[in-house]
Formats: sequence, structure tokens, C-alpha cells
Amino acid sequence: MSGRSEKSLSEEDRVLWSLVARSAKPLKGRAAVELPPEPPMTMEQAMAEKVVTTPPAPTKAKPKQTVTQSFDAPTHDKLAKGRLPIEGRVDLHGLTQEEAYSLLLSFLNRAYAGGVRYVLVITGKGSSSGGEGVLRRAVPAWLATPPFRILVSSHDHAARNHGGAGALYVRLRRHPVQRP
Repeated sequence: MSGRSEKSLSEEDRVLWSLVARSAKPLKGRAAVELPPEPPMTMEQAMAEKVVTTPPAPTKAKPKQTVTQSFDAPTHDKLAKGRLPIEGRVDLHGLTQEEAYSLLLSFLNRAYAGGVRYVLVITGKGSSSGGEGVLRRAVPAWLATPPFRILVSSHDHAARNHGGAGALYVRLRRHPVQRP
């Protein structure tokens, strides 16, 4: 046993665990365990909630005016060759856009608070029917929105050994409390 009690889980950890638990499939010959429904959020809790959990609605009317934030070549090469450590990774496979958005935002908030500098975000390459994946297109757009801009310094496509077109390297901003 790890010695951790159930009461030590934060709200973000419980949300993450419920996402994982819903995606699990029972072993052959065993019945699925029914999870108790999550208690409804009170009005006070909803008002106190500071994290936006829904992705911004896509707008097709205005052209892209955001400059793609990418790494300089030496930094990208160091990440690809393992000379710069990737201190965290999150896999968004199989999640809906809303689930992926909230998981990515909470993951990046925790990483930023922990002083992590480089993380790997795995989006997947999308369907095999020739279409580009929804998350593969959406995540770079999300990283340019205000909730993420305060955390993310830059991002770029990962090297082949880290997932290639189905993953992104993300450089987080330095935490103001920590000094290099």
C-alpha cells in the first residue's frame, strides 16, 4: 500500500480518475462495476470554479492572425535527441474535445506550478480514413487562447521518436517564484 488516503485526492485528481475509470473495460467474464454518479455542483461551487472547462467555440469567419509559436532549431533538436528533458506528458487519445480541453488545462496548470519547463502533449494522428484528427487540429489553436497563453511560451510538433505529427512539444513559461 502506498499509505495515501482517499481524502488526499484533489478535485483535479478525482476528475482525472473518473475519466480513466469510465474508459476502462471489464475483463472477460466479469461484470462491470457501476460508478456512483458524481454529486451535482452547488451554485457556490460553480461560482467559485475559476477554470474554464469547455473549449472555445471554433470561429470560421475570421482568418488566422496568430503567429505560430515554434521553437528555435537548436532547442527542437535538443528535445528530439533527449538532451533537454521532457518533464511531463499527457495523452489525450480517446477523449472528447471538452474532456481533452479540461485535462490539458489542468495538466499545464499543475506543470507550471511545479516549475516544469518542457512537456509532451500527445494528441494522436486522427482517423485512418485520411482525415486529420480533431484534437490534432484543436490543441494548437487552444494553446493560442488566453487561458493557455499565460502558461505556454511556445509549442512545436514533436520529433518522430516522440510521436511525430501526433504529438506536440510545449515549453511552459518560467514560474515567477522560481529563479533559474
